[in-house]
Amino acid sequence: MREPLILASASPRRRELLAAAGIPHEVVPPGAGVEAAAGAAAAGPREFVLAAARAKAQDVARRFPERLVLGADTVIALEGEVLGKPGAPARTAAMLARLSGRTHEVLTGVVLARLAPAWSREAVVCSAVTFKVLAPEAIARYAAGGEGDDKAGGYALQGAGGALIARTEGSVANVIGLPVETVLALLAEAPEA
Repeated sequence: MREPLILASASPRRRELLAAAGIPHEVVPPGAGVEAAAGAAAAGPREFVLAAARAKAQDVARRFPERLVLGADTVIALEGEVLGKPGAPARTAAMLARLSGRTHEVLTGVVLARLAPAWSREAVVCSAVTFKVLAPEAIARYAAGGEGDDKAGGYALQGAGGALIARTEGSVANVIGLPVETVLALLAEAPEA
């Protein structure tokens, strides 16, 4: 790449994962509510994350049509139901109680796009995460800390939430918020501008 990749996300975790992988990038967040509007009509979790990632990438690519833009969106799905960001400790606790002792999917839609000349690639990466059986006190303690309030599913694997997890299958980077292995594979397909 001649110019750094544009990350269409304000997520600090995605920035950290790209930096750790040595991928030069700059951050240009998409417009507010872009992913929610795109994902609203989705039939299921896979369609939701892909539609939201696509909307983020396209929104930013319209402002930088000759640059390569990365859009990504991550959700937690429990038995096909999307669990978003709880936003408050009480909702975090309720989400964790539902996840306790169960396996759920972490899905990330990844879209790499450029408008001029037109080129794009898309992928959905799925990892499985199994929670330990959590005591109500452990749920309350974690939720009170606030770490999970702004995380899909109400927990952060890379933080204190890692202690809630019994097992992960698939990409751990995906669970954190960006399957870097997939991003690298898509970047390898990108033609020079």
